[in-house]
Amino acid sequence: MPIINARTNDMLARDVELADTRRARRRGLLGRDGLARSSALVLSPCFMIHTAFMRFPIDVVFVDRHGLVRKVVRNLPPWRIAVAPGARLAIELSGGVLGSDDVRVGDRLDVTPGPKAVAAA
Repeated sequence: MPIINARTNDMLARDVELADTRRARRRGLLGRDGLARSSALVLSPCFMIHTAFMRFPIDVVFVDRHGLVRKVVRNLPPWRIAVAPGARLAIELSGGVLGSDDVRVGDRLDVTPGPKAVAAA
């Protein structure tokens, strides 16, 4: 299932991968050369991410347990950290995918991964 912004009714990502185990969250996007513009990795639970050892920048949206956006970080380069106290999920997208008005703090996102979304091995 895609990730939809309720305010704009726009799709942020069509292909959603869920990392909901300790191992899958620890691996995250490490070892990848990029992420498709229509894809996202949802880390759950997660309120802090790092981009150590990553090969590309990412956009990150932190969401609380009610589906509300707590923080948006655009084009986070490798070797950085982003934190959002109170967040329950971190949605990682390809760097530069999010425009300045695509997602705002307080927006409600429908983040319901479908059957295609499986925990990374």
